[in-house]
Amino acid sequence: MTKPLDHEQMLHVAVEEAEAGLAEGGIPIGAALFDGKGRLLGRGHNRRVQEDDPSIHGETDAFRKAGRQRSYRETVMVTTLAPCWYCSGLVRQFGIGTLIVGESVNFRGGIDWLAENGIRIIDMNSTRCVEMLKDFIEANPELWNEDIGT
Repeated sequence: MTKPLDHEQMLHVAVEEAEAGLAEGGIPIGAALFDGKGRLLGRGHNRRVQEDDPSIHGETDAFRKAGRQRSYRETVMVTTLAPCWYCSGLVRQFGIGTLIVGESVNFRGGIDWLAENGIRIIDMNSTRCVEMLKDFIEANPELWNEDIGT
């Protein structure tokens, strides 16, 4: 019998990354990629502002740091916020099997589309994640709108 994955602990890793990004003056979105047994493969955070690179979202940072995998079907992407279309495309393109979302209140992203395409979605509805991004959006609306492409 396999031990169930600890979704709270997995989300904690992504929250630590989001907090690191915020402390660096960036957008507080963190992510982590785990294998099917819960072993951390890679973690990262949105570094668009810090690196002046629009492609470094939290999910892409974690994905890149995880390195090449033979298959992604059994992997779990954990992110503090529902992924944008760019990051949703990454999840879909590589067939990541499960997506754990800290929250989808402030931004729904592509989670409905991912679910329709067979990705297992677990929305944690984390108060910490909701409040962290809500506070950031209120304080930095222009930067937030730039991040989501509006």
